[in-house]
Amino acid sequence: MARSNYGFNKRQKELEKKKKKELKKQLKLEKKAETSEETSANPEENSDGPEENPNQPQNEEDQPEA
Repeated sequence: MARSNYGFNKRQKELEKKKKKELKKQLKLEKKAETSEETSANPEENSDGPEENPNQPQNEEDQPEA
């Protein structure tokens, strides 16, 4: 009776996982590159200045006295 080649099957499975992981990594990098291109194309939308926090007073006059 023939023996199953466990080592070969295991190696093939590992290679498939590695290939899939590399593919996912490549897709993430491409998506990140597209996102950074969009944000660099529209700089006025990214940062007009410091973001305002309605819970935090901007001036010393607005701060409550302790």
